[in-house]
Amino acid sequence: MTSTNTEEAVIKFGPFEVTKQVFLATPHSFGLVNLKPIIPGHILICPLAPHRRLTDLSSNEITDLFSTVQVAQRLLARAYFSKPEPEAGSFTIAVQDGAEAGQSVPHVHVHVIPRIKDDLATPDEVYVKMASEEGNVGGALWDQERPRPSGAFPRIEDADRKPRTTEEMGEEAEKYKAILNDMGYK
Repeated sequence: MTSTNTEEAVIKFGPFEVTKQVFLATPHSFGLVNLKPIIPGHILICPLAPHRRLTDLSSNEITDLFSTVQVAQRLLARAYFSKPEPEAGSFTIAVQDGAEAGQSVPHVHVHVIPRIKDDLATPDEVYVKMASEEGNVGGALWDQERPRPSGAFPRIEDADRKPRTTEEMGEEAEKYKAILNDMGYK
């Protein structure tokens, strides 16, 4: 059951109490307004349990988390798009899973960002902003050293990226199938 009555219990995002910033709660998730939104409407959807990584969530928690993301998209469409349907605009939906991926609060959270034409210089600029200090959702709240991303793959411009052959992609798919078989998936 989804509820806007969120003041019955203390809700924490990582080490931070965020009860007053929460606008939506479900049996396993909550939605909160972002401390440092990249663009208007940038919100976070989190599991109630303070899981650090996406792989730590149960099937019920994952289902609830992404069902709550869908509710949030419908909400943001009504708030930011010319028509109240999610299809009236676009969304960036992102999970930074671990410090090296840019996660600055060690609690799984899904960024839900409504997008409209020309809101940023390029559509992908949102990812650069998320990885920078500008996207540090817990930044002003830390009173100790916060997690910082380390290392990076070299940036490759789209024009420099070459398509792979069907054979190369097939080899990679076979490699993943073998690993999945070792994991017990047939």
